[in-house]
Amino acid sequence: MYMYLQRETDFFTANPRLLHIAPEVCLIRHFQKLLGDNYVTADLESPLAKVKMDIRDIPFEEGEFDVIFCNHLLEHVWEDVLAMKEMYRVMKKGGWGIMMHPVVRGKKETFEDPSIDTPEKRYAVFGQYDHVREYGEDFADRLASAGFTVEANDYVANFTDEEARSMGLRSEIVYVVRK
Repeated sequence: MYMYLQRETDFFTANPRLLHIAPEVCLIRHFQKLLGDNYVTADLESPLAKVKMDIRDIPFEEGEFDVIFCNHLLEHVWEDVLAMKEMYRVMKKGGWGIMMHPVVRGKKETFEDPSIDTPEKRYAVFGQYDHVREYGEDFADRLASAGFTVEANDYVANFTDEEARSMGLRSEIVYVVRK
């Protein structure tokens, strides 16, 4: 994601107001130094986050953020489309965001089943005790249903295998959303 931001966006020069949901530890220090008070971290449980919040009920005004990052979280959240709508609500018109979540390539539709309701059942079905769904290739459609315009970018495909390996990149779709 950092490389995508550096090479494909004006993130490092525009001084955006950023909402970083479930912030990655490796990015917090860099973004805090870059953005200062324009950088807001949020999470339901993490002690690293400035704001404790449920992503399905974001405690900010409509149109407050220029940029939103939310990675590897929505597969843990019941009512994920509600969470997407909340992110859309707090994003400024003309704003953008990055949503990177595990998507099973070749699987057309997202699978979720509320009866899979224990850590043991979730581990058996989703491979992780705290996942509540397995996203399929309709993930972009789910984001679009919340109002976003979505670009699915297989960014790692821009690099040779050797470059990707040397930089520690793995193939994952970068979903860029816009309002």
